[in-house]
Amino acid sequence: MAQAERTQHGRGLLSFLDTDGKPHPVEDAFVLATVVLGVIAFVTAQFHSLHLLSSWTGLIGVLTGARGLMISATTAERFAVIVGMGAAAVGFFLGMAHGGLFGGVLG
Repeated sequence: MAQAERTQHGRGLLSFLDTDGKPHPVEDAFVLATVVLGVIAFVTAQFHSLHLLSSWTGLIGVLTGARGLMISATTAERFAVIVGMGAAAVGFFLGMAHGGLFGGVLG
């Protein structure tokens, strides 16, 4: 049986994540925050002197992603959160290897 194609009406920046047709503004905010923090942590982890930024953004990104994963409503949201959490975790671990969360500030 042929089915009608579902069209997205562009309700917002992350409307492509709402595959069930309902808006999820809180879940989309967690997705966006996790992905942004993950990208920042991953990129800054490539530089040894930015270990404070990469470790803190990575830690916050992992925690934000964990909360976003618990409240996510669609598979697309879960996929984006997992990708963001992976980038945040890599940034966090490399930041920890380069100097840690405090990196000589407290000792």
